Amino acid sequence: MTYFFKNLSFPRPIMAGLLLASYLIFMPELVEAKDSRQLDLYVGIYSDVKVPNASSNIQLKGTFRQLTRVQFNPTSQVMRFYPKKEGTGTVLVTNSKTGKILYEFTISIKKTDLKRVAREIQALLQNIEGINIKILNNKVIVDGQILLPSDMKRIHSVVKQFGDLATTLVTLSPLAQNKIAQFIERKINNPEIHVTATNQKFILEGTANSKEERDRAEILAKMYVPDVIVDEAVADKKVLERKADVVINLITVRPPAEPEPSKIIQMVVHYVELQKDYTKGFRFQWTPDVGDGSTLQFSSGGRSPGGVLATITGTISNLLPKLNWAKEHGVARVLQSSSLIVEDGKTGVLNSITRLPYQVVNSQGQPSTNFEETGLRTNITPKVMGARSDSIKLAMNFSVKSLLSYSDQGPLTAAREIQTTIHVRSGKSAAIGGLITSDQATNYNKLPSNVSRNPIISLYASKDFRKNQSQFVVFVTPIIKSSSSAGSEKIKRKFRVPN
Repeated sequence: MTYFFKNLSFPRPIMAGLLLASYLIFMPELVEAKDSRQLDLYVGIYSDVKVPNASSNIQLKGTFRQLTRVQFNPTSQVMRFYPKKEGTGTVLVTNSKTGKILYEFTISIKKTDLKRVAREIQALLQNIEGINIKILNNKVIVDGQILLPSDMKRIHSVVKQFGDLATTLVTLSPLAQNKIAQFIERKINNPEIHVTATNQKFILEGTANSKEERDRAEILAKMYVPDVIVDEAVADKKVLERKADVVINLITVRPPAEPEPSKIIQMVVHYVELQKDYTKGFRFQWTPDVGDGSTLQFSSGGRSPGGVLATITGTISNLLPKLNWAKEHGVARVLQSSSLIVEDGKTGVLNSITRLPYQVVNSQGQPSTNFEETGLRTNITPKVMGARSDSIKLAMNFSVKSLLSYSDQGPLTAAREIQTTIHVRSGKSAAIGGLITSDQATNYNKLPSNVSRNPIISLYASKDFRKNQSQFVVFVTPIIKSSSSAGSEKIKRKFRVPN
């Protein structure tokens, strides 16, 4: 049969193709847009297919129900096939509302070839040493011992893809534990600390010099501990493992050594005080006064006649003029030396005190005795700056209190204090402080305390000139001694003390 199309004749198959093409060109809205795929599946091995155009309201049609089970996850838009037996069929994914075909799958389910599975697993795991792949009990079994836990992760991922057709019996080799223990011991780098691997545990043994060194070894060991590999029996709760730390720290800390004896420092202190005083005085005094001694007496009886008897008497004192002239010039030098042996870093105290008594009267008029202290107070703390250094740091506090004179109220004293911190080399002297004082005074016509207050004639003239100068200096000489007995022989010879 021949068809004519615009005066043209075509064979029947060609004419059918032309009619179909014109149908698709002029009526495209009647053609359903679908995704056609060919799926090769194997019995017992599931397969996931991405269907991005599918939604939750889909309907599955076709001849697949006797061959495979199909699950659809609308969230991830993944369709999973679980092949059950050999055969071919179709799966049509349609929209349940419009009936439009979204996907058309032609499935071909074949019997699984265990040798092919074994070859594929061998190809995927060929870089891992220590394993062997064999077929037993209608399964592909991966067996052996490996060194790295990361290899166990890869083996698990590969075997999982083949579902029930393959399984793994791979374990971590004890040799791997020993190697890791050697790495940990090498990293700790302490010949007195050893690491051993026993029953999936790492034991640290030995002696550390401090707690910080012990903790550091444990931290380094935990850095090298491999990931935990969960056994299937443990995962199925057929076997319960004891809870224990992977790293067991049995390192003991060595007790600290006895500290070396501190250095002995001899402190030689010189107190030098230079005093100069000059006094010049002139006084002319003529202050006569009259003392009234008049009396009145009454008498009666006896042989003498009675009556009143009056007597007038007077006393003239300071009648002779007084002339006093004095000139004094004195120089005094006070030198005190003290020696004190102090342990390095300790405080040495040396005091030389004199207590001066004086009388006082309390508020009830009763006399009592008070004391005024004079002398030296020394407080020195030496510190050697280094094991091989002869420089010494000195923290010093000196206090000096001296007697000037006595008054009606008690002793008059002068106090001086020096507080400082310096560095001095052993055997060298340093003048750590000085005080220079100078005072002078001039008095004109100053009445003394015993002069008459009611003179008949007062002729008095005086002039006093006083000048005092003093200089106070402290010298310190620290000496590092090998022992506290060093230098004692010299002192014994000086004072003729027998050995």
